[in-house]
Amino acid sequence: MALLLCSLVAAMVMFSINRFVTNSLIEEITAAGGRVAVQLERNHLEYPLAQRKSRNLQVVDPQGKVIASTPRLDGKPPMATFTPDGTNVTTAVVCGGDFLLGECDLVVAQWAHRGGTRWVVYSASPTIPPLVDSRLATAVIGGMAVLAGVITYIGYRIVTVSLRPVNAVRAELDEINASSLDRRVPVSPGDDEIHELADSVNRTLARLEGAMERQRQFTADASHELRTPLAGLRAQLEEAQLHPDETDLSDLLAHSLSDLDRLQSIIADLLLLAKLESNPSKLRERIDLATLVRAEISRRADPRKVRLVLASEVPVDAVHSQIGRAVTNLLDNAERHARESVLVEVRANGDGAEVIVDDDGEGVAEADRGRIFERFARLDAARSRDRGGTGLGLAIARGIAQAHDGTLRVGTAPSGGARFVLRLPVAPPGDNGKEQARIP
Repeated sequence: MALLLCSLVAAMVMFSINRFVTNSLIEEITAAGGRVAVQLERNHLEYPLAQRKSRNLQVVDPQGKVIASTPRLDGKPPMATFTPDGTNVTTAVVCGGDFLLGECDLVVAQWAHRGGTRWVVYSASPTIPPLVDSRLATAVIGGMAVLAGVITYIGYRIVTVSLRPVNAVRAELDEINASSLDRRVPVSPGDDEIHELADSVNRTLARLEGAMERQRQFTADASHELRTPLAGLRAQLEEAQLHPDETDLSDLLAHSLSDLDRLQSIIADLLLLAKLESNPSKLRERIDLATLVRAEISRRADPRKVRLVLASEVPVDAVHSQIGRAVTNLLDNAERHARESVLVEVRANGDGAEVIVDDDGEGVAEADRGRIFERFARLDAARSRDRGGTGLGLAIARGIAQAHDGTLRVGTAPSGGARFVLRLPVAPPGDNGKEQARIP
């Protein structure tokens, strides 16, 4: 590429030099012919005309007869047949004729006025070769070749130095696998694109490491949660098998069904989380949030334990079953930890619709407020008071909120207990029927 560019530059330089020298030559022979024209008009014309190297002159009378010329053209016909019609000076290139075989000359024709008639003065010189001069062409081409070599070397060095950090990043990435996600690629000094690339790769590796760690922890927790009811069920069945006469069949079936119910709940919750994370495409519909909350509370065993503060006309575009599940999970959590009562409030707050669930329990310490949304996460106090929860309720509720472009956060209620705020975008004004919005 550098050689091509330098070749183009060399060609442009030689073309420019050729044009400059040609224009200078035209000016020179025009001036020489002009001096002869002035001498002719003043009757001071010398015979023959003065000899100049590589310059030819002729004076032609109105009848086309050569009156005077430089010695080289002595006795020859006019060097050209054109005249400066319409202008005082005309320039053309003439090949052959009075000149050497194969030679082309620049010929300038200009008028000279004598005795009321117009005479023509021709002045000529060989045309400038395309390369002007072999030594000049050699110097220009050689200089451009050297310049191309220098540019190529400098470009190679720059690319080599610039790509050295990229090669280091590539080499480190080749060594990183699932068992070494804690490694990071080297970050070059400076503030350039390669520095930003390495920094972006390290952030991606950090996210992958976190995701892998969460996946491992989730796998371990899921195995533990599924193993516990399975181990209990197996122990009961083995005990019944060893001592069939001492086994109460009704009691065995009740405990077995209870363990199976727990297994079924855990598996159903895991499937729901998987669906939420895979971003399923489901049609949303226009829902009045207060109506949905009232319906969910009416299905509970003791709805009188829940106090309601419901605003009217709080519409959201959502999947009814999923928002109902999120509200149910928040109510289950609140009732599990409340001492006496639970307060549920639905309100519009700016461009968001909020479901607030307060309990009067012990609340959630600020250090634990991020951890309670993790899968199978239970605080120590919660474990001692748990009554059959799967440890996935709050994780599912937050996943549903995020799938609807909303949020779920925890704070402190006025009673000192926990406050969970489910916030969803308020539906824009429009038809209250089915909406064609999709969960992203």
